[in-house]
Amino acid sequence: MIFVTGGAGFIGANFILHWAAQCDEPVLNLDVLTYAGNAENLASLTADSNASAYRHEQVDICDEAAVAALFAEHRPRAIVHFAAESHVDRSILGPAEFVRTNINGTFNLLQCALAYWKGLGAEEAAAFRFLHVSTDEVYGSLGPDDAPFSETTPYAPNSPYSASKAASDHLVRAYFHTYGLPVLTTNCSNNYGPFQFPEKLIPLTITNALEGKPLPIYGDGRNVRDWLFVGDHCSAIALVLDKGTCGEVYNVGGENERTNLEVVHTLCATLDALRPKPSGRYADQIAYVKDRPGHDRRYSIDATKLRERLGWSPLENFETGIDRTVRWYLDNQPWVAHVKDGSYRHWIEHQYAGGGTATDTVDVLEGHPT
Repeated sequence: MIFVTGGAGFIGANFILHWAAQCDEPVLNLDVLTYAGNAENLASLTADSNASAYRHEQVDICDEAAVAALFAEHRPRAIVHFAAESHVDRSILGPAEFVRTNINGTFNLLQCALAYWKGLGAEEAAAFRFLHVSTDEVYGSLGPDDAPFSETTPYAPNSPYSASKAASDHLVRAYFHTYGLPVLTTNCSNNYGPFQFPEKLIPLTITNALEGKPLPIYGDGRNVRDWLFVGDHCSAIALVLDKGTCGEVYNVGGENERTNLEVVHTLCATLDALRPKPSGRYADQIAYVKDRPGHDRRYSIDATKLRERLGWSPLENFETGIDRTVRWYLDNQPWVAHVKDGSYRHWIEHQYAGGGTATDTVDVLEGHPT
């Protein structure tokens, strides 16, 4: 069995679905279900006849006793750590929760994993892995002509979110060098694709466009990001977990640098083709808004190490990835509606009303407020 933290979130859910499609090794999803954790993302697994391969525990990663008990009960051979507060704007308005989850939560997981790992036999201990999923934002901001971020780029976080992720990265590194815990770290560029909560640029643009609302763009719209389709990110994580060298960091990038303005125009053109408006174009809804504080100008990832050492490369280019993403949102309007009206939060209670499931694969616990 492997543990996945934050597995009901955007990238975590996509990873679990990818994992289930590739192998039959069971997954225990540790997710407290905050606003961005949506158990409905994994409905296909809970409804599957082989659902015993997937289990959810609604647990706070800061709860040391609860996490330690899960290690003792299920004896995982690896943990893939996605759980994090991840929205820059929210970190500006309320940084305390980012410190709590991203720093204290990671510390608690490391402590529990270390105690568990020390109690394993030699063969199991050698095979155990702790994979920490992080972000390119820890490296700070690039100028237009600067070389992309590499694994040796000095850290220079500029928001409370990126600072909290940088701190968690340093803790993971320290537990390898101090205690020998077999850790791996990945730093990814901006992800997009199915199941992304519509507070981020791409799903917000799609949903606002379809509802006739303004399409907000910060500042001049020329902030540059390297866009990575979430399925490609998931394949990279699985590969690093399988073949990565302990203590190493691997950058994961989509090789698709675009300005925010280019992203929105591409989305609008795709929607024009797939779901045309009765009159006009979706780009007519673009609205420029005041830039946010500490808005990094450019991110770019050099994924040479991952490509040359482990043989990974992204399958999707920006155009094919955007087309797949827009089609998914068009085909899954009930999911979008549930997220926007908040009813997704009650999906577990509705799905399992009456005392569990036929396979008892999901445990719903009272716990941290969502």
